[in-house]
Amino acid sequence: MNIVHHEYLEESEEEERLPILNMESMKVISPLGRGAKGVVFLVKEEPLGEFYALKVISRDFVKKKKRGSNDKDIEGEEYRRIYFEQQVLSRFNHPLLPKLRGVLATDKILAYAIDYCPGRDLHFLRKQQSEKMFAIDTIRFYAAELVLALEYLHRLGIAYRDLKPDNIMVQENGHIMLVDFDLSTKLPPKSASPVSLVADRRKRRSPLHRFFNRGVSPDDSGEELGDRLSEPDSTSKSNSFVGTEEYVAPEVIQGDGHDFGVDWWSLGVVLYEMLYGVTPFKGENRKESFYRILTKNPDLVGEATPLRDLIGKLLIKDPKERIGVEGIKGHDFFKGIDWDLLLQILRPPYIPLMDNWNEGEGKDGIKEIDVEIFVQEIFGAGDDDKKKNRDDNHHGNENKKVWVNGLNTNHPCEAENFLVF
Repeated sequence: MNIVHHEYLEESEEEERLPILNMESMKVISPLGRGAKGVVFLVKEEPLGEFYALKVISRDFVKKKKRGSNDKDIEGEEYRRIYFEQQVLSRFNHPLLPKLRGVLATDKILAYAIDYCPGRDLHFLRKQQSEKMFAIDTIRFYAAELVLALEYLHRLGIAYRDLKPDNIMVQENGHIMLVDFDLSTKLPPKSASPVSLVADRRKRRSPLHRFFNRGVSPDDSGEELGDRLSEPDSTSKSNSFVGTEEYVAPEVIQGDGHDFGVDWWSLGVVLYEMLYGVTPFKGENRKESFYRILTKNPDLVGEATPLRDLIGKLLIKDPKERIGVEGIKGHDFFKGIDWDLLLQILRPPYIPLMDNWNEGEGKDGIKEIDVEIFVQEIFGAGDDDKKKNRDDNHHGNENKKVWVNGLNTNHPCEAENFLVF
């Protein structure tokens, strides 16, 4: 299989035949991790026996954010972000990005299923290395795959904006998979105009729309990705302040607008961390970290090598001077890489073992997990539901406590069973 970019740039056909999931057809194996507004579960979809990662978001949490904010449209904004992430996932057709396997909605939760990656993430994998650093050849492999994944996203007009080891999962075959597109944004392609985007949004309705926008008017449903995909306009910028503190680019902190270059900056930080075991600009607090990002150069200790040279070019503070995709792919660090054959490698540096889950039990003996109760107890159920949950679902709550207590005592990196992303 040769990797030809235009084959992946066609819009995925999965969106039009997206399965509608229901909890009765899924066996919940274990919680995998939690994010800012949701919990990810490992589930087994019956009767095919496929394992998926099910991201579940509490409607009560969205409403709770609305009550705690002066912004009257905060609830609509949260639903728009959720819908946008599902829409992005539904368009992917690339082996290094997840496929949207189905959606689910009840009065209490919104959920979607993507591919499950048994190899966990590169942060966890790096910590397992003898010196908590990767070998150069391992870095080269993962870096090359990250370049392909980001290049694909940028060709779709999507800026990822949250590249970090925690979001780089390892698939069953050892190749990577980028996950968590909550902070992604669409930068307009050259051929699009605001009028055409609005018109297109009214004409086309993804099957996701009716599940992820209950209570949101059609005009508030969020930006569509558009019918056709074209080369993004490099002058288009976003002014949002997003990202993870240690990986955020200088232009994001400055607030002057940013484009796809923020992803190449983050790649530089990730490569630095793979090489040295630490990020280059971490301070004692958020303010100091941002100061270092804006003013300090990365400390590239050691002899001059192609990898250190590439990291230096990725971590140039002026986005206009920062190396781009063509320069990256042609850099000496990737000399000898056949980009069209990279994804055919049968033996990546690390091949994970698939867990053998007992048919009668979840992980650590948890036999049953009520997803709705579990998520509501973590993110806070509505007042009318709390007593009912306590009185009628004691067993489900006990299951939740096993994981939440572990999370509270080990947060965030030392928790072996419950990952925070």
